[in-house]
Amino acid sequence: MQVLRAVVTSGSVTAAATNLGYTPSAISQQVAALEKQAGLALLERVGRGVQPTAAGRLLTEHAAIISRYVAEAETALADLRAGRTGRLAIRYFATAGAALVPPALARLRREHPGVQLDLKLFDPEDPLPEVEQGRADLAIVVHPRQTVPRGIQMTHLLDDPYRAVLPVGHRLAAKRVIDLAELAEEPWVGNEWPSGPCEQIIYDACGAAGFTPDIVVESEDYTNAQGFVAAGLGISLIPLMGLANRHPGVVVRRLRHPEPVRVIHAAVRESSLEQPALLDLLDALRDAARSRS
Repeated sequence: MQVLRAVVTSGSVTAAATNLGYTPSAISQQVAALEKQAGLALLERVGRGVQPTAAGRLLTEHAAIISRYVAEAETALADLRAGRTGRLAIRYFATAGAALVPPALARLRREHPGVQLDLKLFDPEDPLPEVEQGRADLAIVVHPRQTVPRGIQMTHLLDDPYRAVLPVGHRLAAKRVIDLAELAEEPWVGNEWPSGPCEQIIYDACGAAGFTPDIVVESEDYTNAQGFVAAGLGISLIPLMGLANRHPGVVVRRLRHPEPVRVIHAAVRESSLEQPALLDLLDALRDAARSRS
């Protein structure tokens, strides 16, 4: 159709061939093929040139519209390749949302203002399936995996160690570092209900220290857990990133033998890594994580 448009606008097959860099024979063959598809004559001779029939004028008008849309599509595609437009679906858990995601997204907004964001909190659920199933481009996950799912790239962000959270005046509060086994006989305040991926880290560490924690109070988040601890209902283990706002009625102490640590990664679909905005978001998340170390 673009060949037909060139013939109509230039007024002859020979002129169209010159403009397009084809031979007149090639132009004539393409017009003949288009006429066969249309089932109607598209050109008629007038003197030494040609002019379009009614069908030819109709197709020429549509060719101009198509050409405009193709040009717009090419521009949009170029913008997408350059990271000027597009959409990123991001999934995260609460403490990462408070500590890592805001500064990273603020930088992304400055560098890629045209990129739309689909941002959702997944807590205590594991957000990795969102990436595996193609519903998200990036998820912040809170535990290492023995095998990385096919098509997923894991980028390490930071290690977030757990701390013992005790009520003020607790028998162990005077110690700077507590052996995890020293908490074996204590009543515990859980801080992840319903169960999520962080809970297994605590149970594995306690198992390595030779006991299973006695959970007497279940709490849904770290803030509530600190309130229960301050009231003397038990002790709790909370990751360092979850202690940004400490309750005045608790003390926080390091752990050892072992020290539970949650390893935080950004999980991304390998097929999404060609997006400049996603690569820049990964860089921003790494910088946000480094600023906390």
